[in-house]
Amino acid sequence: MEVTTLVHNIRRLYTLNPKSEGLGIIEHASVAIHAGHICWVGSAKNAPDCSNVVDGTGLIGLPGLVDPHTHSVWAGSRSDEFAQRLAGANYADILEAGGGILSTVSATRAAEPAALRAHAQNRLQHMRSRGVTTVEIKSGYGLNTETELAMLKAADPKGLGLNTVRTFLGAHTVPNEYRQNRSAYVDHVINEQLPLCAPHADFVDVYCDRGAFDLDEAIAILSAGKEQGLKVRAHAEQVTHTGIAKAAAELGATALDHLEHIDDAGIAAMADAGTVAVLLPGAQLYLKDKPPPVDAFREAGVPIAIGTDLNPGSSPVHDLWTAATLSTLIQGLTMEEALLGITRNAALALGLSNVGWIGVGARADMALFSPPPGEPAIMESLIQHMGLPGADVVLVSDPSDQ
Repeated sequence: MEVTTLVHNIRRLYTLNPKSEGLGIIEHASVAIHAGHICWVGSAKNAPDCSNVVDGTGLIGLPGLVDPHTHSVWAGSRSDEFAQRLAGANYADILEAGGGILSTVSATRAAEPAALRAHAQNRLQHMRSRGVTTVEIKSGYGLNTETELAMLKAADPKGLGLNTVRTFLGAHTVPNEYRQNRSAYVDHVINEQLPLCAPHADFVDVYCDRGAFDLDEAIAILSAGKEQGLKVRAHAEQVTHTGIAKAAAELGATALDHLEHIDDAGIAAMADAGTVAVLLPGAQLYLKDKPPPVDAFREAGVPIAIGTDLNPGSSPVHDLWTAATLSTLIQGLTMEEALLGITRNAALALGLSNVGWIGVGARADMALFSPPPGEPAIMESLIQHMGLPGADVVLVSDPSDQ
């Protein structure tokens, strides 16, 4: 067996391998890597020889974390609107008055593509330092063909230091120039933006809610994206119930996000379709919304993933560990569910089968963490304590190897 890197003597390794029992814990473990993939996992005492050794002594080992929902490419600031919301303003009211997403659209349209790329690189390097190795990134702050395409190109994984999954979100809201002719903007998204943006994206997304797109518009856009070969997902049932969760699941959605106001029919459709529920506790916290129905997802067997929803307004959360901790505090997830939500289930939400777990054939994305001072080397310590230092070691396979 040829081995190019050996991650050796990890104090406690959580493989999260779907073929293993529970969280797939191995004490004093080693992981062998070749050509960007894992080729052996087991006890350190049985590890193969290798000249390139990464020392895992005393550390907690995890698969590279996966953030399944971010808006990491943008320009401008919405700190003034944060102050407005603290004073009692409603997020949907701000959007309908031309702020919110539309404020960021103005700043992003005015930014040079190089600036968008630089902003994204800075945000993603911080994520990587926290152990994140795969990130989903949406467009949606352009709302015209030129800027939507620039955003997707800014999220190209080459040179970013981690792997990205790109989502076309031209249907984030209706821009000011089309406010009096919504149907024309829907046509613009379907017939002008999608054909040029789809080759640079993996998913099509739509924000179906008050102040954004209605159910019929959302279905038309998602269906058009699916015809272009993109996988389907949606911002669903966040501010009000619209019925998009059921409709998108019936279209074969890989994942649906937010879901605070989903109904039983939507949950049943997600379960039937195998659609992953992506929960976004940062947005729930910032918008002071109610939690999604976690118990109902559990009962229906709907997999649960956790994302930061990193964006400049409703969830300026840059740390996936913080999102995981918040999911236990305000959404009722267990620590085990939170860990799965930022690894294996998050990968499923992105349609990826070879990340989010450690085992032979998986991509060689890993992160090693020191436990908090005085704490045992267990993942519960990482979820309980917010604001810990970053990962000690982060290994990311080269996208060109995949």
